[in-house]
Amino acid sequence: MDFSLLRNIISRYCAGEENWVDSRTVYIGHKEPPPGAEAYIPQRYPDNRIVSSKYTFWSFIPKNLFEQFRRIANFYFLVIFLVQLIIDTPTSPVTSGLPLFFVITVTSIKQGYEDWLRHKADCSINECPVDVVQQGKVVRTQSHKLRVGDIVMVREDETFPCDLIFLSSSRDDGTCYVTTTSLDGESSHKTYYAVPDTMAFKTEQEVDSLHATIECEQPQPDLYKFVGRINIYKDKEEPVSRTLGAENLLLRGATLKNTQHIFAAAVYTGMETKMALNYQSKSQKRSAVEKSMNAFLIVYLCILISKAVINTVLKYAWQWSPDRDEPWYNHRTEIERQRHVVIRAFTDFLAFMVLFNYIIPVSMYVTVEMQKFLGSYFITWDEEMFDEELGQGAQVNTSDLNEELGQVEYVFTDKTGTLTENNMEFIECCVDGNVHIPHAICNGQILSAASSIDMIDSSPGGYRREYEDLFFRALCLCHTVQVKEEETVDGIKRGIHQGRPTSFYISSSPDEVALVEGMKRLGYTYLRLKDNYMEILNKDDEIERFELLHVLNFDSVRRRMSVIVKSVSGEYLLFCKGADSSIFPRVVSGKVEQVKAHVEQNAVEGLRTLCVAYRRLSESEYQEACHYLTEAKLALQDREQRLAQAYDVIERDFVLLGATAVEDRLQEKAADTIESLHKAGIKVWVLTGDKMETAVATCYASKLFRRSTQILELTKKRTKEQSLHDVLFELNRTVLRQRSISGLSVDCLDFGLIIDGATLSAVLKPTQEVSGHGNYREIFLEICRNCSAVLCCRMAPLQKAQIVKLIKSSKEHPITLAIGDGANDVSMILEAHVGIGIMGKEGRQAARNSDYAIPKFKHLKKMLLVHGHYYYIRIAELVQYFFYKNVCFIFPQFLYQFFCGFSQQPLYDTAYLTLYNISFTSLPILLYSLVEQHVTIDTLRREPSLYRDIAKNSLLRWPVFLYWTCLGVFDAVIFFFGAYFLFDNTTFTSNGQLMTTNTQMMFGNWTFGTLIFTVLVFTVTLKLALDTRHWTWINHFVIWGSLLFYVIFSLLWGGIIWPFLNYQRMYYVFMQMLSSGPAWLSIILLITVSLLPDVIKKVLCRAVCPTATERAQTTRPCLTRDEREEQEEEVHEKLLSGSVAELTPLSFRRSYKGRNTDSTLLHLGAAETLSLHSSSPFPQKLLAHLAEGGRSDLSSLSPYMLRLSGAGFAYYAPGPETPV
Repeated sequence: MDFSLLRNIISRYCAGEENWVDSRTVYIGHKEPPPGAEAYIPQRYPDNRIVSSKYTFWSFIPKNLFEQFRRIANFYFLVIFLVQLIIDTPTSPVTSGLPLFFVITVTSIKQGYEDWLRHKADCSINECPVDVVQQGKVVRTQSHKLRVGDIVMVREDETFPCDLIFLSSSRDDGTCYVTTTSLDGESSHKTYYAVPDTMAFKTEQEVDSLHATIECEQPQPDLYKFVGRINIYKDKEEPVSRTLGAENLLLRGATLKNTQHIFAAAVYTGMETKMALNYQSKSQKRSAVEKSMNAFLIVYLCILISKAVINTVLKYAWQWSPDRDEPWYNHRTEIERQRHVVIRAFTDFLAFMVLFNYIIPVSMYVTVEMQKFLGSYFITWDEEMFDEELGQGAQVNTSDLNEELGQVEYVFTDKTGTLTENNMEFIECCVDGNVHIPHAICNGQILSAASSIDMIDSSPGGYRREYEDLFFRALCLCHTVQVKEEETVDGIKRGIHQGRPTSFYISSSPDEVALVEGMKRLGYTYLRLKDNYMEILNKDDEIERFELLHVLNFDSVRRRMSVIVKSVSGEYLLFCKGADSSIFPRVVSGKVEQVKAHVEQNAVEGLRTLCVAYRRLSESEYQEACHYLTEAKLALQDREQRLAQAYDVIERDFVLLGATAVEDRLQEKAADTIESLHKAGIKVWVLTGDKMETAVATCYASKLFRRSTQILELTKKRTKEQSLHDVLFELNRTVLRQRSISGLSVDCLDFGLIIDGATLSAVLKPTQEVSGHGNYREIFLEICRNCSAVLCCRMAPLQKAQIVKLIKSSKEHPITLAIGDGANDVSMILEAHVGIGIMGKEGRQAARNSDYAIPKFKHLKKMLLVHGHYYYIRIAELVQYFFYKNVCFIFPQFLYQFFCGFSQQPLYDTAYLTLYNISFTSLPILLYSLVEQHVTIDTLRREPSLYRDIAKNSLLRWPVFLYWTCLGVFDAVIFFFGAYFLFDNTTFTSNGQLMTTNTQMMFGNWTFGTLIFTVLVFTVTLKLALDTRHWTWINHFVIWGSLLFYVIFSLLWGGIIWPFLNYQRMYYVFMQMLSSGPAWLSIILLITVSLLPDVIKKVLCRAVCPTATERAQTTRPCLTRDEREEQEEEVHEKLLSGSVAELTPLSFRRSYKGRNTDSTLLHLGAAETLSLHSSSPFPQKLLAHLAEGGRSDLSSLSPYMLRLSGAGFAYYAPGPETPV
């Protein structure tokens, strides 16, 4: 008996695993296969419900609480709260429970609201209407009810509800056009193809009659990979098998375009769709500040435990005497006497832990979270980082790393689309050794092909040759460009002008569009792909048709693409284009040396080059190629490898035709940005897949390399001449020798390293140590540390991530940043500490997977040097200040135990204990951490070197931390002993209360504690006010308002404002304290003494050894942007109105440096000067007018516009001669 069927069923339904097999079988329309076919096994797949939310109604509370109490601080305070509930502690459980409850509640509300929004989004998607074919009719249902195997009808501009296999289309050629903007950001129309055997089914009845099964791989997240096979059953014949690939799979989230409707079968639904599989969250990144916070927290926890142990030991030492152990006013019960001393000691230890637990600032975590969340909006609101062309500004995908932007030491950047515009322009081509340069420039739109458009041939004799025709045809045919024709509302095609088509070319690759447009300008126009025939218009205005037989798609490993076409004469042609390194080894004839020399010359000039080759195929060779391709495409296992092998066999024995050169211009201000990053002490590495010559030219243009830079090469070419071991050691000796000779620091050495992908693989091989040649990684890192810039060319995406990981994990553990714009940059963006995506032309995958997204590379300068600088300064002050104010808060409580017999008596009232961190001192530091600007934005932008002052987490190092802690201890000692000694001169009254001899003020325990608490609140708040350099009305409101709130609350809590509170122990205490003159004097005196050391320390440091930031603070600030614009407008208006005399109270002086000078100073007043370049029309006319003696009448100059802030004009404000 065959138990295989039973075993399969048991395995599938009982094992609970769907990945038990590498493929799945889908029954289209849920129809069983005919008798005699494979066994029908109904399979269970998830429905089409999308779930992006984390919680349900029932799981929210337990799951959210579990996640929050995984944080050490929250768990610690929970333990303290439980201890207060269980044992008799000196403070109420409210003092720990209320802050903890506040923190947990605020976080829960925030996370619950975010999840509720996700639920709403999920519902809107899951309840979307969908058309399903059932029993020959189209039935409308909801999206979440779709099942694998359902036949779905999708209309134009509708979004695909799940992953579908394309069966048929309303278009006769069985194609449809799709945009995948929501998936990868590419707005271009992509072409998808229906299964050839089902493309004839046009109606729902015909589609419903289809009897077929689909065998495909299990769900996996790669958007661009799919392997499957469809088996179509016709009557009793053998099933017809057809291959399925990514061109047949319509992905959920994509949109149907330019097609009336399609029919498709659901193959992956719900959370198994490729889009849902890409939802998986990225690994959590933690900033250096967060790590420092945790380290400081551990130190304070140790201090807390030490305090509790010391007080417990001293308590029992104090109570060693019987009269102290059991005084007359506090007799123990019998149960307490019988309790073991160890248990009593442990209970007392826990009680002291509870008493001193406020040294751990639980509210700091909430404040930090709020600061990061609210602070991130400053990036999104920054108008200078808004790009008009894209219509988008900067985006923040995670706010957890804001301060990390101020700690970056290495920047890893892509080249194409990041440093360059990725806006390709065809420059020239070399055909059989002859250069052809088009004289027209096309900006994305195909112009009408007028007869005047021709080529300039620099070769002697411009006659047409066979190679030229083949070259131009190859570029017109070997691509995946689509032609988009627009029509007017009257139905007349705009795409026809003077008998020639004028349309837009669309492609996912800007290179291909540039090449096809370049051919257009050289006389060969690609018209369309229709019925699998490609049409081109040659120079003789004749339309040529080629049947497109196969497309061998481009991939990053082969670095080339090919097409097999058939001409009208029946000739089979294989056209191929690709990188020179992938074409030249496969060429057997052609002018290789001339073309290679031209390619190298173009690469040195920074142009992107491609080589073009062809091969004529005989009938037998074509059939053999078809056999290889069909066999590879039908394979369900290892299809990619088999296709690569087939391509390798087919793409050989080429005849070289020529090469193309396309320019990718440098982005605006890319060079200025890199130069500023260098000045800030940041090392910039360029990681690119381009050839070395092109990348080097770009590096020089972008000022990554300077002319004085000594270039070190670690390339495959050099390692062929010498062993890798010898090259590495030679380079290492070079940098170390130069370092020792110059005696300069590593940062001052101007070395540039170039390494290619092949050599990098050899360097990173883990078997190096075994070979006996030492550790190549360490030698390589040593060389890199001595280089100001590094270029890595010919890099695969995985190698980019490996480079970032190598630097990130080196012994210095530097903070790394990766920036790129394409899908090939995602790996390094995810690997780096901070990942920034550029909203470029290679899709939005990089922007979606990044921590931050910016429109252009130039915005990185402000992102790091301004926003990053501010974020780090603010949060560093926040963290240190929180620990400082908690030391000030709890250390007097520790000292007080020495004066109360270690009885665990609280120094402060319960309300003060509870509200100190929540209300009295929380808002000022939160606002400071949001709006503080220790130097102006213009100063940070103008002086990038200020970034070095905060490098390597300098404000959160242990010396700084110890200074803040010692300052807190000093202030706490002043608070306690100052109050103690000032009120030491007292006498006992008849009722046992303390009373000062001079003022008759009742001086009890709560008055003493309230006095200290008042000095504490005022001191820590004024300390923050002294640290504030950027004052706004909201700073004043929050700082002085917090102090006012404390006073009002104390009056309220003391029963002054609210008399019904007279039952509690603080009744009238605050008012009684304020009625004493010495109390006022002590408050003012203690605050002054507490703040004085920090003020003196700052003054001395600024005078003796000021930092660059402190020097920048002392220089006179420049005019603000608004002030500058106002003065420019005023001068402009007066110039145009002819009233210069109003601006010249003293004199109107003309100063010339000679006829050959290019600038003249026009003095408008005592200290106002205009610097005018005489090469401009306006200065020339102005100077001529002044030379003739003209003074106040400048009305003749009014047609000219004076731009004082533009290039060539500078405005000098009163004060230091500093250009703004």
